[in-house]
Amino acid sequence: MLALRLGRRTHLLAQFRRLLVAAASAGVGFLLLCTLGWAMGHPAGSTVRLLWCLIPLAATVQFAVAVARTDPSVRPRAGLSAVGLGPARLTALAATSTAVSCTLGSAVALLFFLHLRGDLTGMPFDGEAAELLAADQSLPLGGALTLLAVVPVLATVATALALRDRGGANPRRARVRASGAAPDPAADSGADPAPAGPLPHPAPAPGGLPWGVALTAAGLAVETYASRGGAGSVLPLPGHFDGSPAGVLAGWSLTALGLALAGPGITHACGWLLQVLRPGAIRLLAGRTLMAEARRIGRPLGVLCAVLSGVLAANSLYGPGDERPFGPLTALGAALVIGCTAATLLTATLEARQVRSATTRTLRLAGAPAALVRTAAAVRATTVLAVFTPLTWAVASLAAIPLSA
Repeated sequence: MLALRLGRRTHLLAQFRRLLVAAASAGVGFLLLCTLGWAMGHPAGSTVRLLWCLIPLAATVQFAVAVARTDPSVRPRAGLSAVGLGPARLTALAATSTAVSCTLGSAVALLFFLHLRGDLTGMPFDGEAAELLAADQSLPLGGALTLLAVVPVLATVATALALRDRGGANPRRARVRASGAAPDPAADSGADPAPAGPLPHPAPAPGGLPWGVALTAAGLAVETYASRGGAGSVLPLPGHFDGSPAGVLAGWSLTALGLALAGPGITHACGWLLQVLRPGAIRLLAGRTLMAEARRIGRPLGVLCAVLSGVLAANSLYGPGDERPFGPLTALGAALVIGCTAATLLTATLEARQVRSATTRTLRLAGAPAALVRTAAAVRATTVLAVFTPLTWAVASLAAIPLSA
């Protein structure tokens, strides 16, 4: 009940992000129910379609966790522990809000699925997909509810695991320390005043870059090796590819994992490059900010890079005059993956902006012009695009070579 009360009083933008989570959950739930409907009429290929639903499922869970991290109603604040809202309770509230949003989306997916089957009437497009979804057979209620519960359960568990250590004993000090600014002892609840120390050194580089590069190279190697296999794979891909799609999928998964691990290190390197050769105030501020936020925005950047490279590589399978055999469900899955990964990056960027709000306020109190902060943000965005765009193109080109051979 407390989660619902906090949710009603949340800012409109936060409500919109929750609606996006519900929409993504509805899309994945509809894909899973369509897989169930297909399995009722075609049992042989049901496992294949279910496996392909794992990619949009993972993207949706990642987006739900990112939205929960930026939810202002469950953000740790000074004084909440005195009324029983400590870090553990706030984590439970965030998980509950995620569960409510995802459950709402699953309910919408069930209603839309029953409507297309013809079980619900009185609206346009009644029973338009009755033959595809095996409307002549009774729907197994247990199987449908189990599939619909996958997204809420996984998203809730992932949110609880991601936020269980957030805040700690002093959330304000943790946020200020993460932003790279000097802590303000007077702002801590009950803390003893202490003399302000010097500004901390730049954030250390994340340690996942070598592993990310190794996994990316291994994924490309696996994909190249798998493309030499024969046809008849258990995971058929649409189009002209006659190799081993199961191996290609495994190689792309390794590549995506490698880019996700390497993303923070690459982002940290971008911040370091901005500060070489006698930087001015703008480049120094932009570089230090990128280095401090590398772990927060680097992983979503790496995942988006992997998704876009996969889209570009898949697009290379077809010539300009080829008919693309992608159906509406394939288009829905691709839209979910691309949309959720892009929205996750935007949400992580918003979270980083919230974390460095104290630093921005300090700069303005010190007399820094507002244009300085805006220019530094533009420099950060330009640097990230200049590094990750050719990286995406290079990975896509290397992945497309065995597919188009």
